[in-house]
Amino acid sequence: MNSSADGLLTPSDLTENGTQQIRDAIRDAIVERRLAPGTKLSESDVGGLFNVSRTLARAALQALSYEGLVSVEKNRGAFVAYPSPEEARQIFAARRLVEPGILKSAAERITPAEIKQLRQLLVEEGRLMNERGQSARRAEIKASGDFHLMLASFSGNLIMQRFMEELVARSSLVIALYGQSSASSCGHSEHGDIITALERKDVDKACDLMLHHIAHIEADLDLRERKSFGLREAFER
Repeated sequence: MNSSADGLLTPSDLTENGTQQIRDAIRDAIVERRLAPGTKLSESDVGGLFNVSRTLARAALQALSYEGLVSVEKNRGAFVAYPSPEEARQIFAARRLVEPGILKSAAERITPAEIKQLRQLLVEEGRLMNERGQSARRAEIKASGDFHLMLASFSGNLIMQRFMEELVARSSLVIALYGQSSASSCGHSEHGDIITALERKDVDKACDLMLHHIAHIEADLDLRERKSFGLREAFER
């Protein structure tokens, strides 16, 4: 579902498909960093935005909580998740385990037409990098994540594809919280190197490049633990 107003649901869409569309729209907003960690997601606001009942809004938020993208707190409601530094490390550790396997599966099946699709996405990503403004920046972030999701789709494994959707979205939360520079959005040139290795059927090289790429993103995060203080201590320092 698109985030624009013309993508809002009608009452006739009160179905499982409607829940999925709301979930996908909120996930996209998180990936593009239009929704920041800690943002309040009240059932009434979500229901009003998408023109659905609070029951359907609650179902969508609950589904997002299962993916680790939304935190539901008793008596407080739902919020965009706020991952800890340790959770951030675990997310990138999971990516290091999963993405080389996805690459290997994709390499066995990938066609010249799919290589062309990856190249076209890379061109679009490069174009957006050279544009200014928040909308271009959000589109660039989405295109960077789409590269990893497209590779997952080429693997032919729907379970892995859904898992990567969760990992990419949760990575976006982590980068929004702890990223120190634009490098953390995703390395454009590194994407190109991975495509070239796949095109040459050099799977080991592609996997090495992917691991380097993930390490590069993680290295840009400031995951140092910070001591928290009480109210009085915070103002006495």
